Amino acid sequence: MQKEYALFNLKEAKSAIEDLISEMEEDPEYDIGNYLVDIQHVYWHINSAWNGREYDMTSQELTNGMYEAFIQFPEDLAL
Repeated sequence: MQKEYALFNLKEAKSAIEDLISEMEEDPEYDIGNYLVDIQHVYWHINSAWNGREYDMTSQELTNGMYEAFIQFPEDLAL
């Protein structure tokens, strides 16, 4: 496991969740459109933390194909 990429994405997910909560609490006009965008952002980072757990960001360039694969909902987790 390559911790750096996982940690980066988990920290980004944490920040995105905190921002989402603040916006929902403070913005009376917050609606399903905002929620859709915000929750996708959270999932992209959580999915990337899992799917990219073997990605070595210090020695590999993140390609568009890798990014697209990383943000997909994991198929190897029994949820």
